[in-house]
Order: sequence, then C-alpha cells, then structure tokens
Amino acid sequence: VPMNEESITVTLTLDNDETLECLVLTIYETNGQKYIALLPLDEEGDNTDGEVFIYRYLESEDGEPELDNILDDEEYEIAADAFDEWLDTQEFDEMSE
Repeated sequence: VPMNEESITVTLTLDNDETLECLVLTIYETNGQKYIALLPLDEEGDNTDGEVFIYRYLESEDGEPELDNILDDEEYEIAADAFDEWLDTQEFDEMSE
C-alpha cells in the first residue's frame, strides 16, 4: 500500500499496553454495522505480513470514532467477506488505471 498525503493512521493500544500504528484501509458498512479495516505498520511504516485487523467502527455521542472488538465468529466472517469484496474492487481499480 503506497503511503501518500491522504493516508490516515490510528494508534491502537493493545491489551499488553503496547501501541501499534495502523494505516486505515477503509471504513465500510455491511448489515447495517460499520467496520474499519486496519493495516498494522512496523517501526519503519511498513506492513510485512499482510495481516489486516477488522473492528466494529462506532462514533460516540460527541462524534469521536471508537473501535470495538468483534467477538462473534459469524459476525467476523461477514465483516471479513465484505472487506475482501472491497479489496477486490480496489485491485481492479488499480489495474484499470
């Protein structure tokens, strides 16, 4: 994923209090629920393993974004499938340029 001026990153705080910088790939909606796909970055700002994190995306009453773990396997499958579909459209767009 090429980094450019439009890239948005977020910092996740993990359960062990480590922080992890992630690139926001997309925020998307499926079945009436918003999800966010994050690409974890290492210290150099690269992603080496291709792992993507998917969270529920919510906004608090004052408009602040909040992430929530997806605990239900079935819900995670739905969210992951929708992300895969989004990814397919992105690769297609890049090839057609």
